Amino acid sequence: MTAPQARRTRDEGAPAPDLADVVIVGAGPAGAVAARRFVEAGMSVVCIEQGDWPDYSTSHVADEFLELSAAKPWNPQPSVRKAPSDYPIDTSASDVEPLMWNGVGGSTVMYAGIWMRLMPSDFRVRTLDGVADDWPLSYEDLSPYYDTIERDFGVSGHPGDPAFPDITSYPMKAAPIGKAGRMMAEAHNRLGWHWWPGSNAIATEDYRNQGACVQRGACMWGCVNKAKASPDVTHWPDLLRQGVTLVVNASVSEIETDARGLATGVVYRDADGATHRQRASIVVVAANGLGTPRLLQLSTSARFPNGLANSSGLVGKRLMMHPFATVVGIFDEQLDPWKSVWGQPIYSLEFYETVKSRGFVRGAKWNVTPTGGPQAMTAAFPWGGQSIWGESFHETVRDRLGHSLAWGIVAEDLPEEHNRVELDESHLDGFGVPGVRMVYRTAQNTKDLLAFNVDRATESLREAGATETIVAPMIRETGWHILGTATMGADPAASVVDQWGRAHDVPNLFIVDGSTWPTSSGMNPTPTIAAFSLRAAEHAVTHRGAQAVAL
Repeated sequence: MTAPQARRTRDEGAPAPDLADVVIVGAGPAGAVAARRFVEAGMSVVCIEQGDWPDYSTSHVADEFLELSAAKPWNPQPSVRKAPSDYPIDTSASDVEPLMWNGVGGSTVMYAGIWMRLMPSDFRVRTLDGVADDWPLSYEDLSPYYDTIERDFGVSGHPGDPAFPDITSYPMKAAPIGKAGRMMAEAHNRLGWHWWPGSNAIATEDYRNQGACVQRGACMWGCVNKAKASPDVTHWPDLLRQGVTLVVNASVSEIETDARGLATGVVYRDADGATHRQRASIVVVAANGLGTPRLLQLSTSARFPNGLANSSGLVGKRLMMHPFATVVGIFDEQLDPWKSVWGQPIYSLEFYETVKSRGFVRGAKWNVTPTGGPQAMTAAFPWGGQSIWGESFHETVRDRLGHSLAWGIVAEDLPEEHNRVELDESHLDGFGVPGVRMVYRTAQNTKDLLAFNVDRATESLREAGATETIVAPMIRETGWHILGTATMGADPAASVVDQWGRAHDVPNLFIVDGSTWPTSSGMNPTPTIAAFSLRAAEHAVTHRGAQAVAL
């Protein structure tokens, strides 16, 4: 097979040194955050990214073709988008499709911008609920890094949520909660249930590299005024000026090691298929919960025959995907749900913690979600076997368009070793490198958790005055959050990396993305991924003098 010809590999920023202090694989939030800390410490940094910069000129968020462009070039599903930077992902044995984007900014280019810290209990699931594993660090360990990250990502929100008493400020005021948010907030007040104005990585005023949000409700399909915080906006323009080298359209296929088992750098192919090596004293992997185990499994040698950093046998295992449910309410009132952040106008943590009498452990976060325009509505409303097509089509559209809102429900997904990512020799990328095969089955605990929360969300919408509620079955295309495939822990026999992201087997290899998570929480993961990456990079900088490196 030949390499894609439409791509062009290029170095941006400073020229790449022959031997860098740090080479980073992946230019998403984890990679960008680490790059910033390393370059601020005076270290030479090369970041290698499989994709290119997002092309916002192809986005139609400001015109009538928005929902058409969202269906293909801005689709978060690689199997639909089929971009040159996407590697093969076999999901025939998975209940959930992965949603991700390969390029500068990573999957945050297409995320909704929802910004939620983990709860303290999320770090202590084994201690509190007797399942899974505790994290080898605490909420208190990450809290100061959350503070820094929220400034760097231009987060808007309203401090004072009793669920997060240590959050005393945000860089910007929260986005308006709108008619839909106010309606649900009033319903929860009557029910005595928790709610709070949404915190989002969306600027509500001009801030650093970001412009102010104009409330198009199209955050996932190319924010052309750059209000949404993705690292192609918030980090990379500054990092290039600071001297970081960014190599785009370059596919890393191996991490090389020496006779002592230390990482010496990475091997990558450019868009023409030519092979290059970037040597480095420290290797940092930030390629997400699929790309990271893929790269480790590809990096075999006589010393590491089962893949790099895999003495525990856990590389690729314990895949977690955050199954997602949606409950839509139809109201008599005109809500104009497209005039909003997408994003979360408000959220609720009423059913986040374990209550053993419910028959399952852990819980879910809810967020009010816009229901979009005409095309999104007509595609979405066959949920539950209901179709809007037929003689009553115009009447149904008139009754529903602009009259609906949804609760999106993010369920905690517990780690199970049979849920995994493995190399797929039968599906190769454009350079002949194996893709990945996902094996994922939704656990009964997750199904029970979702069913309970769907019932409560229906109750919430009815309390708000919904004349009809529509429950979406758990659909495949919900896998935004790909976690757990290179888990962290204190015991090298039961984990891949330690609390700093350092591989137990390879002391100068760090993994800083969501693959390190021992448990998934019920929160959107980007804030914690970024905070963990900053903490890991800070530790590496502080202990640089004692760091073992290849000669």
